Amino acid sequence: MHCKICNTKVDEIFKAKVLGKYQVAYYQCRECLFVQTEEPYWLQEAYTSAITALDIGLVQRNLELSNIVACIIHSCFHLKHKFIDFAGGYGLMVRLLRDKGLNFYRQDKYCENLFAGNFDVKDLTGNEKFELLTAFEVFEHLQNPLQEIDEMLSYADSILFSTRLQPHADIRPYNWWYISPEIGQHIAFYHTKTLSRIAELKGLNLYTNHQNIHLLTKKKINPFLFKIITRTFTAKAISLLLYSKKSSLQQKDYSFIKNKLFK
Repeated sequence: MHCKICNTKVDEIFKAKVLGKYQVAYYQCRECLFVQTEEPYWLQEAYTSAITALDIGLVQRNLELSNIVACIIHSCFHLKHKFIDFAGGYGLMVRLLRDKGLNFYRQDKYCENLFAGNFDVKDLTGNEKFELLTAFEVFEHLQNPLQEIDEMLSYADSILFSTRLQPHADIRPYNWWYISPEIGQHIAFYHTKTLSRIAELKGLNLYTNHQNIHLLTKKKINPFLFKIITRTFTAKAISLLLYSKKSSLQQKDYSFIKNKLFK
Protein backbone atom coordinates (compact mmCIF):
# COMPACT_ATOMS: atom_id res chain seq x y z
CA MET A 1 0.00 0.00 0.00
CA HIS A 2 0.95 3.63 -0.52
CA CYS A 3 0.10 6.77 1.44
CA LYS A 4 -3.06 8.52 0.29
CA ILE A 5 -1.39 11.88 0.90
CA CYS A 6 2.17 11.67 -0.48
CA ASN A 7 2.17 8.25 -2.22
CA THR A 8 5.10 7.00 -0.12
CA LYS A 9 5.15 3.36 1.00
CA VAL A 10 3.35 2.63 4.27
CA ASP A 11 4.01 0.14 7.07
CA GLU A 12 1.43 -1.78 9.03
CA ILE A 13 1.55 -0.56 12.64
CA PHE A 14 -1.32 -2.47 14.27
CA LYS A 15 -4.60 -4.29 13.75
CA ALA A 16 -7.87 -3.47 15.50
CA LYS A 17 -11.34 -4.96 15.63
CA VAL A 18 -13.62 -2.54 13.78
CA LEU A 19 -17.36 -2.51 14.58
CA GLY A 20 -16.59 -5.30 17.01
CA LYS A 21 -16.10 -7.88 14.27
CA TYR A 22 -13.71 -6.93 11.42
CA GLN A 23 -9.97 -7.35 11.95
CA VAL A 24 -8.58 -4.30 10.19
CA ALA A 25 -4.98 -3.27 9.50
CA TYR A 26 -3.79 0.31 10.11
CA TYR A 27 -0.81 1.67 8.17
CA GLN A 28 1.53 4.62 8.71
CA CYS A 29 3.35 6.57 6.01
CA ARG A 30 7.13 6.50 6.29
CA GLU A 31 7.38 10.12 5.15
CA CYS A 32 4.42 12.29 6.28
CA LEU A 33 3.30 9.95 9.12
CA PHE A 34 -0.30 9.84 7.93
CA VAL A 35 -2.15 6.82 9.33
CA GLN A 36 -4.81 5.11 7.21
CA THR A 37 -6.75 1.90 7.44
CA GLU A 38 -6.83 -0.76 4.77
CA GLU A 39 -9.52 0.04 2.18
CA PRO A 40 -12.61 0.58 4.40
CA TYR A 41 -15.11 -1.95 3.08
CA TRP A 42 -17.23 -1.59 6.24
CA LEU A 43 -18.24 2.08 5.81
CA GLN A 44 -21.80 1.47 4.65
CA GLU A 45 -22.41 -0.49 7.83
CA ALA A 46 -20.63 2.12 9.98
CA TYR A 47 -22.85 4.89 8.61
CA THR A 48 -26.24 3.32 9.20
CA SER A 49 -26.54 6.48 11.30
CA ALA A 50 -24.69 9.55 9.96
CA ILE A 51 -23.74 10.58 13.50
CA THR A 52 -22.74 7.81 15.87
CA ALA A 53 -24.55 7.31 19.18
CA LEU A 54 -21.18 7.59 20.93
CA ASP A 55 -20.77 11.23 19.84
CA ILE A 56 -22.22 12.57 23.09
CA GLY A 57 -19.89 15.58 22.92
CA LEU A 58 -21.56 16.99 19.80
CA VAL A 59 -23.43 19.84 21.49
CA GLN A 60 -20.55 20.94 23.74
CA ARG A 61 -18.15 20.76 20.80
CA ASN A 62 -20.37 22.97 18.66
CA LEU A 63 -20.75 25.53 21.43
CA GLU A 64 -16.99 25.77 21.94
CA LEU A 65 -16.07 25.73 18.25
CA SER A 66 -18.65 28.37 17.34
CA ASN A 67 -16.78 30.83 19.57
CA ILE A 68 -13.45 29.93 17.95
CA VAL A 69 -14.91 30.33 14.46
CA ALA A 70 -16.37 33.72 15.37
CA CYS A 71 -13.00 34.95 16.67
CA ILE A 72 -11.07 33.71 13.64
CA ILE A 73 -13.52 35.30 11.21
CA HIS A 74 -13.44 38.60 13.08
CA SER A 75 -9.63 38.58 13.11
CA CYS A 76 -8.79 37.21 9.66
CA PHE A 77 -11.78 37.29 7.27
CA HIS A 78 -14.52 39.58 5.95
CA LEU A 79 -17.46 39.56 8.35
CA LYS A 80 -20.12 40.45 5.77
CA HIS A 81 -19.32 37.65 3.32
CA LYS A 82 -20.94 34.20 3.15
CA PHE A 83 -19.49 31.16 4.94
CA ILE A 84 -20.18 27.44 4.70
CA ASP A 85 -20.05 24.58 7.20
CA PHE A 86 -19.05 21.48 5.23
CA ALA A 87 -20.52 18.13 6.33
CA GLY A 88 -22.45 20.24 8.82
CA GLY A 89 -24.51 17.44 10.34
CA TYR A 90 -27.73 18.55 12.01
CA GLY A 91 -27.00 22.23 11.25
CA LEU A 92 -26.35 23.20 14.87
CA MET A 93 -23.08 25.00 14.06
CA VAL A 94 -24.75 27.03 11.32
CA ARG A 95 -27.56 28.09 13.64
CA LEU A 96 -25.12 29.08 16.40
CA LEU A 97 -23.04 31.17 14.00
CA ARG A 98 -26.04 32.82 12.39
CA ASP A 99 -27.14 33.72 15.92
CA LYS A 100 -23.81 35.57 16.20
CA GLY A 101 -24.58 37.48 12.99
CA LEU A 102 -22.42 35.45 10.60
CA ASN A 103 -23.97 34.52 7.26
CA PHE A 104 -23.35 30.76 7.40
CA TYR A 105 -24.83 27.99 5.27
CA ARG A 106 -24.74 24.24 5.75
CA GLN A 107 -23.60 21.47 3.39
CA ASP A 108 -24.11 17.78 4.11
CA LYS A 109 -24.95 14.98 1.68
CA TYR A 110 -25.89 12.41 4.29
CA CYS A 111 -27.39 14.00 7.42
CA GLU A 112 -30.75 15.64 8.00
CA ASN A 113 -30.69 19.40 8.52
CA LEU A 114 -32.58 19.88 11.81
CA PHE A 115 -31.43 23.31 13.01
CA ALA A 116 -30.57 25.31 9.88
CA GLY A 117 -33.44 24.63 7.50
CA ASN A 118 -33.64 27.18 4.65
CA PHE A 119 -29.94 27.96 5.11
CA ASP A 120 -28.53 24.96 3.29
CA VAL A 121 -26.17 25.27 0.33
CA LYS A 122 -28.93 23.78 -1.83
CA ASP A 123 -31.11 26.79 -0.92
CA LEU A 124 -28.68 29.07 -2.76
CA THR A 125 -28.80 29.67 -6.48
CA GLY A 126 -25.73 29.12 -8.64
CA ASN A 127 -22.23 28.03 -7.67
CA GLU A 128 -21.45 30.34 -4.77
CA LYS A 129 -17.89 30.98 -3.63
CA PHE A 130 -17.60 31.41 0.13
CA GLU A 131 -15.18 33.42 2.23
CA LEU A 132 -14.36 30.47 4.50
CA LEU A 133 -15.30 26.79 4.78
CA THR A 134 -15.43 25.07 8.15
CA ALA A 135 -15.16 21.28 8.48
CA PHE A 136 -15.34 20.07 12.05
CA GLU A 137 -14.58 16.45 12.90
CA VAL A 138 -14.61 15.60 9.20
CA PHE A 139 -11.00 14.93 8.15
CA GLU A 140 -10.70 11.69 10.14
CA HIS A 141 -13.66 10.35 8.11
CA LEU A 142 -12.15 11.04 4.67
CA GLN A 143 -11.60 7.99 2.50
CA ASN A 144 -9.72 9.94 -0.18
CA PRO A 145 -8.47 13.07 1.62
CA LEU A 146 -6.84 14.93 -1.29
CA GLN A 147 -9.86 14.57 -3.56
CA GLU A 148 -12.27 15.54 -0.80
CA ILE A 149 -10.13 18.55 0.14
CA ASP A 150 -10.37 19.60 -3.51
CA GLU A 151 -14.16 19.47 -3.17
CA MET A 152 -13.92 21.73 -0.11
CA LEU A 153 -11.67 24.15 -2.02
CA SER A 154 -14.30 24.39 -4.75
CA TYR A 155 -16.46 26.18 -2.16
CA ALA A 156 -13.79 28.39 -0.54
CA ASP A 157 -10.06 29.12 -0.68
CA SER A 158 -9.72 28.75 3.10
CA ILE A 159 -10.56 25.67 5.21
CA LEU A 160 -10.84 25.87 8.99
CA PHE A 161 -11.10 22.37 10.40
CA SER A 162 -10.78 20.26 13.50
CA THR A 163 -9.20 16.85 13.81
CA ARG A 164 -7.00 15.49 16.59
CA LEU A 165 -3.34 15.18 15.70
CA GLN A 166 -1.43 12.05 16.62
CA PRO A 167 -0.32 12.71 20.23
CA HIS A 168 2.77 10.48 20.19
CA ALA A 169 4.70 8.11 17.93
CA ASP A 170 3.23 4.81 19.09
CA ILE A 171 -0.51 5.26 18.67
CA ARG A 172 -2.74 2.29 19.44
CA PRO A 173 -6.47 1.93 20.20
CA TYR A 174 -5.68 1.36 23.88
CA ASN A 175 -3.62 4.56 24.26
CA TRP A 176 -5.47 6.96 21.94
CA TRP A 177 -9.26 7.08 22.19
CA TYR A 178 -9.60 8.95 18.88
CA ILE A 179 -8.95 5.81 16.81
CA SER A 180 -12.37 4.54 17.97
CA PRO A 181 -12.42 1.27 16.01
CA GLU A 182 -15.72 0.31 17.63
CA ILE A 183 -17.60 2.97 15.61
CA GLY A 184 -15.79 2.24 12.33
CA GLN A 185 -15.97 5.82 11.01
CA HIS A 186 -12.47 7.12 11.84
CA ILE A 187 -10.20 5.94 9.05
CA ALA A 188 -7.63 8.76 8.64
CA PHE A 189 -5.27 10.19 11.27
CA TYR A 190 -2.98 13.14 10.79
CA HIS A 191 0.37 14.37 12.04
CA THR A 192 1.69 17.94 11.76
CA LYS A 193 3.92 16.61 8.96
CA THR A 194 0.81 15.33 7.17
CA LEU A 195 -0.92 18.70 7.29
CA SER A 196 2.26 20.46 6.12
CA ARG A 197 2.44 18.10 3.15
CA ILE A 198 -1.23 18.75 2.28
CA ALA A 199 -0.62 22.51 2.46
CA GLU A 200 2.39 22.14 0.15
CA LEU A 201 0.45 20.04 -2.36
CA LYS A 202 -2.46 22.51 -2.45
CA GLY A 203 -0.35 25.67 -2.45
CA LEU A 204 -1.75 26.88 0.86
CA ASN A 205 -0.42 28.15 4.17
CA LEU A 206 -0.97 26.01 7.27
CA TYR A 207 -1.78 27.40 10.70
CA THR A 208 -2.38 25.02 13.61
CA ASN A 209 -2.57 24.95 17.39
CA HIS A 210 -0.78 21.57 17.10
CA GLN A 211 -3.66 19.85 18.86
CA ASN A 212 -7.03 19.96 17.15
CA ILE A 213 -7.72 23.23 15.25
CA HIS A 214 -6.13 23.92 11.86
CA LEU A 215 -6.44 26.38 8.99
CA LEU A 216 -5.44 25.94 5.35
CA THR A 217 -5.54 29.26 3.52
CA LYS A 218 -3.89 31.52 0.95
CA LYS A 219 -3.97 34.31 3.53
CA LYS A 220 -1.00 35.30 5.67
CA ILE A 221 -1.94 35.20 9.36
CA ASN A 222 0.03 35.74 12.55
CA PRO A 223 0.67 32.17 13.86
CA PHE A 224 0.76 33.39 17.47
CA LEU A 225 -2.62 35.09 17.07
CA PHE A 226 -4.06 31.86 15.66
CA LYS A 227 -2.87 29.86 18.66
CA ILE A 228 -4.30 32.42 21.09
CA ILE A 229 -7.79 32.65 19.58
CA THR A 230 -8.13 28.88 19.20
CA ARG A 231 -7.97 28.42 22.96
CA THR A 232 -11.46 27.57 24.23
CA PHE A 233 -11.61 30.00 27.15
CA THR A 234 -9.96 32.85 25.25
CA ALA A 235 -12.34 32.41 22.30
CA LYS A 236 -15.38 32.39 24.58
CA ALA A 237 -14.35 35.63 26.29
CA ILE A 238 -13.54 37.39 23.01
CA SER A 239 -16.74 36.15 21.38
CA LEU A 240 -18.83 37.57 24.20
CA LEU A 241 -17.18 40.95 23.69
CA LEU A 242 -17.44 40.97 19.89
CA TYR A 243 -20.88 39.51 19.27
CA SER A 244 -24.08 40.70 20.91
CA LYS A 245 -27.79 40.00 20.47
CA LYS A 246 -27.95 43.08 18.25
CA SER A 247 -25.74 41.41 15.66
CA SER A 248 -27.73 38.15 15.59
CA LEU A 249 -29.49 37.09 12.39
CA GLN A 250 -32.18 35.29 14.37
CA GLN A 251 -34.97 37.87 13.88
CA LYS A 252 -34.05 38.41 10.24
CA ASP A 253 -34.01 34.63 9.65
CA TYR A 254 -37.39 34.26 11.36
CA SER A 255 -38.94 36.85 9.05
CA PHE A 256 -37.29 35.30 6.00
CA ILE A 257 -38.58 31.80 6.78
CA LYS A 258 -42.06 33.10 7.69
CA ASN A 259 -42.37 35.00 4.40
CA LYS A 260 -41.07 32.01 2.47
CA LEU A 261 -43.52 29.58 4.05
CA PHE A 262 -46.62 31.78 4.27
CA LYS A 263 -46.40 34.32 1.46
